[in-house]
Amino acid sequence: MDTLYAIFLPLHSIVRWLVVITALLAIGRALSGLLGKRPWTGFDRTVGQWFTITMDSQVLIGLILYFFLSPITTAALQNFGGAMSNPSVRYFAVEHIVLMMIAVALVHVGSARVKKAGSDLAKHRNAAIWYGLATLLTLAAIPWPFLAAGRPWFRF
Repeated sequence: MDTLYAIFLPLHSIVRWLVVITALLAIGRALSGLLGKRPWTGFDRTVGQWFTITMDSQVLIGLILYFFLSPITTAALQNFGGAMSNPSVRYFAVEHIVLMMIAVALVHVGSARVKKAGSDLAKHRNAAIWYGLATLLTLAAIPWPFLAAGRPWFRF
């Protein structure tokens, strides 16, 4: 299990940056389309799909870490009451996963709303709102190095 943890933890760190990059691209495309009143293009759809796929991949990797590989969360799940008294452990056992699951749900809601929107302007607006909300939650839930439960910028 230690070998898998040593693989999945850096992978989770790397995919974080793919999520952030695709999120910024998706929001940038949505805002430029909204403000520039330009048509919704295949590339706009593709960027939104990239964002959704990277979020889904990140959640899958995170869930594998959470339930099977991370010594922090596996110990927390065995003594949840004790884990709640330690802010760093509580962050990973509860706060991080809850915020990220909400964020991935927002990405999927946004993707569905974009597909169902009747006009190009509505597609851009839905993408900007829903992808923007998901990105804000994601950024709030990332264990940045300057936070109490922080982790390094890059893990190799």
